[in-house]
Amino acid sequence: MKQRSRFFIIGLGIVLFFAINSFAGAIKFSTDYLWFREVGFTETFFTKIKAQLTLGVPIFVLLTLLINIYIKKLKKKYDEESEVVDTKTNKRTSLWIKVISAAISFIITLNIVSVMWFEILQFMKSGSFGFSDPIFNNDISFYIFKLPLINTLVDFAINILFMLIVVTVLFYGYLAIRDSIKNVSEQFENMTQFPRQIDFSSVLNKKFATKIINQLSFIGVFIFVFLGLRFVLKSYDLLYSQLGRVFGAGYTDIHVTLNLFRILAAGCVVAAVTFFIGARKRNLKFALAMPALLIVLSIAGSLAAGVVEKFVVEPDQLSKETRFMKYSIESTQKAYGLDNVKTVVFPANNDLTIDDIKNNREVIENIRINDQEPLIQVYNQLQGIRPYYVFNDVDVDRYNIDGKYMQVFLSARELDQSRLNEQAKTWVNQYLKYTHGYGMTLSPVNKVTAQGQPEMVVKNIPPTTNTNFAISRPEIYFGEKTNEYIIVNTDEKEFDYPSGSDNMETLYEGKAGIELNLMNRILFSIREGSSRLFISNNINSDSRIIINRNIIQRVREIAPFLYYDPDAYIVVNQDDGKIYWVIEGFTASDRFPYSQPTDKFASGWNVNYIRNSVKVVVDAYDGSTSFYIADESDPIVNTYSQIFTDLFKPMSQMPEGIKSHIRYSQVYFDVQSDMYRLYHIENPTVFFGREDYWDIANEKYMNNGEESVGSGYLMFKLPDEENVEFLLTTQYTPQNKDNMISLLAARNDGEHYGELVQYEFPKTKTIAGPNMIETKIDQDTVISSQLTLWGQVGSTVLRGNTLVVPIEDSLLYVEPIYLKSDTESNFPEMKMVVVSFGEKIVMEPTLDEAIERLFGIIENQKPEEDREYDDTNINDIIEQANKAFNDANQASQSGDWSAYGQNLEKLEKLLKQLNMMVNNSAGTQENNTTEGTVDINQPADDSQTQENQNQQ
Repeated sequence: MKQRSRFFIIGLGIVLFFAINSFAGAIKFSTDYLWFREVGFTETFFTKIKAQLTLGVPIFVLLTLLINIYIKKLKKKYDEESEVVDTKTNKRTSLWIKVISAAISFIITLNIVSVMWFEILQFMKSGSFGFSDPIFNNDISFYIFKLPLINTLVDFAINILFMLIVVTVLFYGYLAIRDSIKNVSEQFENMTQFPRQIDFSSVLNKKFATKIINQLSFIGVFIFVFLGLRFVLKSYDLLYSQLGRVFGAGYTDIHVTLNLFRILAAGCVVAAVTFFIGARKRNLKFALAMPALLIVLSIAGSLAAGVVEKFVVEPDQLSKETRFMKYSIESTQKAYGLDNVKTVVFPANNDLTIDDIKNNREVIENIRINDQEPLIQVYNQLQGIRPYYVFNDVDVDRYNIDGKYMQVFLSARELDQSRLNEQAKTWVNQYLKYTHGYGMTLSPVNKVTAQGQPEMVVKNIPPTTNTNFAISRPEIYFGEKTNEYIIVNTDEKEFDYPSGSDNMETLYEGKAGIELNLMNRILFSIREGSSRLFISNNINSDSRIIINRNIIQRVREIAPFLYYDPDAYIVVNQDDGKIYWVIEGFTASDRFPYSQPTDKFASGWNVNYIRNSVKVVVDAYDGSTSFYIADESDPIVNTYSQIFTDLFKPMSQMPEGIKSHIRYSQVYFDVQSDMYRLYHIENPTVFFGREDYWDIANEKYMNNGEESVGSGYLMFKLPDEENVEFLLTTQYTPQNKDNMISLLAARNDGEHYGELVQYEFPKTKTIAGPNMIETKIDQDTVISSQLTLWGQVGSTVLRGNTLVVPIEDSLLYVEPIYLKSDTESNFPEMKMVVVSFGEKIVMEPTLDEAIERLFGIIENQKPEEDREYDDTNINDIIEQANKAFNDANQASQSGDWSAYGQNLEKLEKLLKQLNMMVNNSAGTQENNTTEGTVDINQPADDSQTQENQNQQ
């Protein structure tokens, strides 16, 4: 009876322990299920659980039975050999055996299902790559989907066998010691004095060791069999060897190490037989002879491999490794999507004419004269409106605006709750009131105001524009800065946007959120650690809680097996006027045979296969999340779609208003362009000598000194194409040189999305790279002296990206120049544009003026819409400008930001008109009098206005 009570108490303690430790997990599981049901991915949520239960339950039951039977047989055999008969003790021991068997099985099962469930599903659902490795002729899917599971299973089997050895030794030891103590107790009953120490030598002796070895003979057989299988699997690992000239199996690996593994695998099978025979005959020397020989062979084989590599391969490496270099080139190009790069020979002539410029006006009008780094500062200064609004980053895209296909910068105005005033950071404000950002800012890449600020086409709150660009739903509930949960449709109306001295309020009309009934309020109060969520009187029966609002966190919660670019970009669907986020999703592996790994993709993980296979679209208002397969040729994403049946959609289902703005991933392109530096070479001899190894071109950017140009989006015409395209490009130079040797471009538009085009420049002449243009700027006496002068008068000169723009058969180089006041409140302003063509280089306030100096006057050029010059008295213009400035100040003080923006526009227009009138009164200036010298003076009112704008 006491024994039962003891087991009941122990069992109750175990149950309470697991209940307490699993409480938090149960809360998370329940709330996660509610969220997955809300976003429409319940099948994805249950896929893991169903797989783990399907695997875990039978594995647990089977292991429990096997371990229980094994230990019972151990005890029975021990009792028979020891002639022990104790029914009461045997019953108690049998119960403990069951408990121990269940505990061991539970631990093993937990490890198996947590690690192997996804590998098993990939094994079962895997598709073919249609490409085999050159050594074993297995499809690549074997190495990516099947081999990892086989390795895991073999490792688990070996670990379980070694665990059984430990269990056997401990169990025999326990029984031996127990019996020894029992014998001493019986002897003590007939003694007058208890012995000072217990003598275990009668049980823990050679006979005891022989018993254990005899029992382990069966386990030893299986251990050696699995070790032999391990050597077979290690043969496949040679495809990832780093011993030779290239990544993958080389001459030594194939001719020495592979044969060594085969000998060791066969030797393990022989060792299994000899160990079993020796153990059963209790001949330890015979049992361990073959295992010892295998150890000697392994050491000798490793030494032999080193000798062959040093004295056979290295003296004749080119001929010995040529075959394997071919394998590496082919595999690496396939693994990184570089096997279908289209090469075009580009003459890079210096014969561009004014007629060519006229025929390529669309290219000229889409050349960037602004950069994202200074632009984000400008957006936050001029369009932040309130302290809690923030533009996280600036995206580049293309839109049809008023019938023109143009490249633009755009950024979403998010609400960052961490920027709220400390006294305003109440629970109600943070979770019920300040719930969303509002609107966005958009500006063409090629237009700036007279002050050097971006000319904003969409701006202010609510968004205003003079174009056909429409935003019908400007609220941003899901974004890059929305890190906290919120509760909508409460009795407390949400802050919508500021309007003058008042704040506009709203109620959420979207479908996002989980209903807060009594049970859900309890669950989410515990999950979020907030009692106010449960007791607040502002929450009613219509209220809903919205969690996982950060878009990157959101998609990772849904599909953690994909890899994501943390820098999402916004798209405004002109068909419905709503704002969406697009997130680049990737599949990747480090198991592609012979493919060179890269560390440019993921920190701490060297991958050697990557595809930008998924485009994730998140509605900024209601959080609707869709995963679209962008690369249907990727076997990995096709396997995932077989596993998670409700997750992925084909690209054909993506709304056209979003699909037309899909971009070639910059992360993916950067990885590809880095690998292409070497793997554009297909001749093994040239590859071996690294004779045609390239560097990414350098430039001087901002005031950071020289750095890699990286990649950037541009718009120009590809050879033999009629239309201007949105392209992602980077430039190459020969290793340690500055002259440009190639340009790589990725296409983004329409049916050509994903195509790579390489511009091959002539090797018989010097083609200027970006850094050579930087040198020309520094060496031009007029330009460099002007930049030096500006840098000495309380300002900092910043250099923008050096753009390389192909036009017809020539190259045009463009670089914007910024000035930034040394005061903390200021931001960079684009003041000059440097344009270089051939041997000429000029610097002018605008791109058109620079091009005119290089090529002549462009006839029939449309005047800018905002230039309306007449003979109005100059004093009247000054008076109107002062009035507009004062009106703008009054509007800002009263918080009427719409009126503030309108007055600033009016002031800008008047200052342009005033500047033109002043210039006209001074007479026509000869542009070519002194190269690079321009009039940058502005009236006092203009500079004062700018200072006040900056302060504002």
